Amino acid sequence: MYTTINNITEGSIAHENGLEKGDIILSVNGKPVRDVIDYMFYLKDDSLNLKIQRDKKTSVVKLKKKENDDIGIELKPFKIKSCRNKCIFCFVDQMPKGLRKSLYLKDDDYRMSFLYGNYITLTNLSASDKKRIIEQKLSPLYVSVHTTNNDLRKKIIGNAKAPNILTELLQLTAYKIRIHVQIVLCHGLNDGEELLRTIKDLQKFYPYVASIAVVPVGLTKYRKTQIKPFEKSDAVKVVDTVKQARDRFKKRHGDPIVYLADEFYIKAEHPFPPLKDYSDLPQMENGVGLVPAFLHASKKIKLPRKIEPKKVAVFTGVSFMPFLEEFSKKLNTIDGLSLDVFKVENKFFGPTVTVAGLLTGKDIVKTLAGKTRADCLLVPNIALRYGSDVFLDNITLKDIEECLGTYVKAIDPTPEGLLKGITDGIKWEN
Repeated sequence: MYTTINNITEGSIAHENGLEKGDIILSVNGKPVRDVIDYMFYLKDDSLNLKIQRDKKTSVVKLKKKENDDIGIELKPFKIKSCRNKCIFCFVDQMPKGLRKSLYLKDDDYRMSFLYGNYITLTNLSASDKKRIIEQKLSPLYVSVHTTNNDLRKKIIGNAKAPNILTELLQLTAYKIRIHVQIVLCHGLNDGEELLRTIKDLQKFYPYVASIAVVPVGLTKYRKTQIKPFEKSDAVKVVDTVKQARDRFKKRHGDPIVYLADEFYIKAEHPFPPLKDYSDLPQMENGVGLVPAFLHASKKIKLPRKIEPKKVAVFTGVSFMPFLEEFSKKLNTIDGLSLDVFKVENKFFGPTVTVAGLLTGKDIVKTLAGKTRADCLLVPNIALRYGSDVFLDNITLKDIEECLGTYVKAIDPTPEGLLKGITDGIKWEN
């Protein structure tokens, strides 16, 4: 196995030593390089002997670097191991045809879990995969458990051959591999007593099972499953169940370990726990603690007293609208600012999908067209493909600009990001 150089930074150590795009790295200091993880793992030495293949000829390039130096090599992405399960709630299976190809990829690759925090099921790990995870300390990993009831788990993930999840977790945590767990909660399946048992089973692996996130199943209008969304009364029960486990574990260990997705508190109309109870927000990307963190930051942020006159528009999804609206009242006290906040309902996926990260460009345009004369529209970057300006439906920021006739800018979906989007390039006074 080998990996190919995708790009070389001009003026870097690699560039100065004659390495080129397209070179194949066969080994580093005699160790075979299978992918970027091997490359990162073996790069810790200051003296490097890279065995390179170019035009079917091999050579050894010797590099010298200081600790933490970036030698300027970017590798081609590895082929991602796809999921073999048929989860009854799989979000990919609930998407219509015609979206970009990458959205239909079902990833179940431990390397993507380690590198990017993607959730895996541990159902397709080979013995050599486990050996590598342990030897290279590929930690933390992010694992979808859903339930520790093995028969029920097989049903939920649609895999009759799935190994016992407790056995899999034991094998990894025995070698101090840290794991963040998610439980995708399905009404009438793995909630109630099943949820309580699952949490109790997982807490036994603490501190190596470092956090447990309980998140509601995502359901679109294209779903074929009979799973029902959580109503307010259901969400209240979930909040109470998880609170029991949190309080007990926090009293014993000082760490609640189990966290609920913000959506459950919103649905239950229940106050969020204080931000300090979210530890270091280990599963924020999973919708756990986003709102409490926003609320906390919005109270601490220092606003300018006055700015040059500016009209700004911003939008969000249904679930976050009340919190953004409340913060906008504070922002609108800035002299010179006129801020409009829009709630975009998800017509594309259906009303049960309420988060900003799954809004499409077309729904945004339909909501805002003819309703704003803003100088600038601020777009939460979570609605865009990572590192790009493209929405789920392939609409771009430029397309939005042309449709609405206003300047469009992506921002971080935080109070600081919103304020920066408003004040960038203009004078303001304290």
